Amino acid sequence: MQGRKQNHKFESKVDTLNLDTQFLPFINPTTRHTLQQHFVVSLPIPKKETKMAVTKQVPEVEEEKLLRKRNEELEIELRKSQEREERMKAELQKARERLRVAEEAEERLCSQLGELEAEAVDQARTDHARILALMNQLSQAQRLLQASSVAQPLGLASK
Repeated sequence: MQGRKQNHKFESKVDTLNLDTQFLPFINPTTRHTLQQHFVVSLPIPKKETKMAVTKQVPEVEEEKLLRKRNEELEIELRKSQEREERMKAELQKARERLRVAEEAEERLCSQLGELEAEAVDQARTDHARILALMNQLSQAQRLLQASSVAQPLGLASK
């Protein structure tokens, strides 16, 4: 019998039978009390197995470890992502600064180009006026030469 109890998954526990609610609701209270005192029922109650508790805890512990590991991995990814974001923000700021410098340089170059164009137009007008003046002088010189050639006698011109 001892060997049987060790292999059996239940342990015995003495419990009184609740006759009021389960079996004999029509018995008067005095008789019911007497019956409850005299009749004791032995009911099998399942033993608590320590293996079940351990196997339930092991997956929970492993699951917790997995969750912690995954959480750490996610935190690492988050830090890397934040670092990338900071680098990208810094690069964006540098690019904005380069753009600002390039725009200022473009404005200066446009301004200088405008000034040079204005100077070139003035120079072209001055040169055109000088050319016209020189053409007029040349025309007058040619006319004078022609007039003086006609006025010289043929004999003098041949000397």
